Amino acid sequence: MTFRQFAYRNVVRNRRIYAAFFMASAFSVMVFFLYSMLLFHPAMEEGFVQEIASTGMMVAEFVLFIFSLFFLFYSMRAFLQARTKEFGILLLLGMARSQLQRLIFLETMLIGGVAIIAGTFLGFMFSKFFLMIVRELIQVPTLPLYFTWQPFVLTVGSFASVFVIISLLAPMFIRTGEVYDLLQGEVAEQDAYSTSKWRALAGIVLLAATYTMAVYATNTYVIRVIFLLPAAAVIGTYFFFSDSFPYMIQLFRARKRLYWRPFWLLSLSEGVVRLKENARMFFIVTMVSTLAFMSVGLLASLTSFANQYREINPLGLVYKSYPGNVLEQIHIRELTDELNEKEIDYNVVAFQVLEQKSSFTDMNVSIVRLSNINALGYTFGYPAVDVKDGEALFLPQSVSSYQQLKERTVKTSLEKSGLKVNISGAYPHQVFPPNAIGANVIIVSDADFERILMGEGGGESSLFRYYAFNIADWQQTKDIGRGLHQDEVQSMLLGAESGTLFSFGNPGLNYSIIRTTFSLLLFMGLMLAAVLFLAAGSFVYFRLYTTLDRDRRQFDVLRRMGITDKELKKIVNRQLLPQFFIPWGVAFVHSAFAFLALQVIWDALAEISIAKELTLVLGGFAVLQISYFYLIRWRYLSHIRTPE
Repeated sequence: MTFRQFAYRNVVRNRRIYAAFFMASAFSVMVFFLYSMLLFHPAMEEGFVQEIASTGMMVAEFVLFIFSLFFLFYSMRAFLQARTKEFGILLLLGMARSQLQRLIFLETMLIGGVAIIAGTFLGFMFSKFFLMIVRELIQVPTLPLYFTWQPFVLTVGSFASVFVIISLLAPMFIRTGEVYDLLQGEVAEQDAYSTSKWRALAGIVLLAATYTMAVYATNTYVIRVIFLLPAAAVIGTYFFFSDSFPYMIQLFRARKRLYWRPFWLLSLSEGVVRLKENARMFFIVTMVSTLAFMSVGLLASLTSFANQYREINPLGLVYKSYPGNVLEQIHIRELTDELNEKEIDYNVVAFQVLEQKSSFTDMNVSIVRLSNINALGYTFGYPAVDVKDGEALFLPQSVSSYQQLKERTVKTSLEKSGLKVNISGAYPHQVFPPNAIGANVIIVSDADFERILMGEGGGESSLFRYYAFNIADWQQTKDIGRGLHQDEVQSMLLGAESGTLFSFGNPGLNYSIIRTTFSLLLFMGLMLAAVLFLAAGSFVYFRLYTTLDRDRRQFDVLRRMGITDKELKKIVNRQLLPQFFIPWGVAFVHSAFAFLALQVIWDALAEISIAKELTLVLGGFAVLQISYFYLIRWRYLSHIRTPE
């Protein structure tokens, strides 16, 4: 048998242990290849959305490459540490340490090579389906399957370099002491774990402080602690698994009345050993899972923003014209002609917006005419409101601002015109985008509006004219006014004076870009999260099957003592449940409190609730984790019951 054949047989013999690692590696290669297929696609060269997609793919590939490097390095290091007894036997039989390093290099490259081939093949097989999904997301006419060498070279080259680096570095971190120490295997490492009361307390305090800060976070407070919270959570999580949780179990074991009960003795005594052995693994699984939950949750919250964009921007097109804009009517005629040409139904209402300083706040307030508001409200199907002379209504920016203003009463005078008004209540609907007219807007009667306009200094109070286009099927407007938008951008870039005299907004186009971008990001995030999820699962799978021989001997002794299959399953459940669900449970709690802080940020930016999306995200991961647990438990029980 040659040296290469020996390396090959070692891999085949340990195929059960390497199974999850191989699957996660192959899936990472497949996702990387799919991203490369989109990155080099000829149809992705032009267009704003296409540019966003290409940039997103580049970032995703970089993140995937860095994570794969970390994941493969940690996994190979753990695999090699678990095989120290085997390495000790090989050294005892006369193998040189240089030959041992060569053996590890060949085994790693063999696994890596097969994973690269399998992942690339699967990626190309699913590339047509992947491109079909992306085509629907970014709304391009066609995104056909193509064949070129760039994705293959980038994928194979990237992951081949990763496996070479891991093959060279991982052997440096295995214990290379005396052969006797290697022959002890993992038993020699169990005594190295110790529990510190102070570290246990520090872990609980750090996590409690992190959760408290997340719950009581405010808009400005979140920004200040946005970098402190993750650091405290990471340190607290490590101490929790290394010291806090084992310490709590030890306290429980000290209560003999609770501890000395059927199955608790076996389950908890073995659980303490597993916690001490796998504390670092539990910590890594927790942080990787939290990263997966947070990435999908964050992107899902962006999708929630896109879904509620219509509520924030009720108008289809908006045009703002400042005094001195001689192109105002020409621009409006161009917009109406384009709408008529595409047979899009619309209603347009022109507002003249005035500005006066309020004596109540000593700040400027924007003023609009009641008849204009009622005309625009009629296009939405809202009933008309009445405002008497000398009175006014607040114009709310959002639903929450209406709740704050509907019971408020303010008496003020407008300084330029000298008009005294009593502002009582608010208009009950949002008909403009936030801050479209101004930060503080009031509605006055037509007669008072004319008095303000013609009063002393009133001729100088006109701020701008605002054209509000209400379009029911507003997503059809994404191609309306593109020439006008280009003229505006070009005038601003060139510094032309006319560039400051008007502004044009197309919420339909903005929505199309936002929805497409966020949907694409969510799709990429889901694929990255799947890689993280498989990686986290492979850590648990590895630790479970590396101790399979020891567990089989333990349960064989219990069976000889008369334990039944039902009792065996109960013990296995109590041993497996903590290993699977404690890391993911802590990750769920981390994510839930992080989402509370994220909700505060969204409330400040757009008053959007992300509870529905985040519930779906966490619920989906919970279903996957439960399914994965039952699959692994079924395989584990079958191996335990089958003697070798």
